[in-house]
Amino acid sequence: MEIWLNPACSTCRTAVAELDAAGVDYTVRRYLDDPPTPAELGDVVERLGLEPWDVARAKEAREEGIDLPEDAAHRADWLAALAAHPRAIQRPIITAADGTTVVARDGESLGRVIAAEG
Repeated sequence: MEIWLNPACSTCRTAVAELDAAGVDYTVRRYLDDPPTPAELGDVVERLGLEPWDVARAKEAREEGIDLPEDAAHRADWLAALAAHPRAIQRPIITAADGTTVVARDGESLGRVIAAEG
């Protein structure tokens, strides 16, 4: 299991505490220090069943100057922009060994990825 997190984020810290409590082995990726490539982001949004703009933090995207149409023609542009400005990516993103991937901003999503490791 891998968790993309920002250690300054309380939601990320909560997710790590829940993973620890569940006894799940995981690898931490501080995605602000080690940004994902556009290809990695593309894989993640595909596993999530979402589009890149769906995993963008609206306020941070605006602050980073990401102002792109939300359509298929601009999908690659979104991936490149989010890779260049990882602060605009929702967090935490957790991927289980079986490929189950969630944006773990709520207990239900976090529970789903923990169950996938069980």
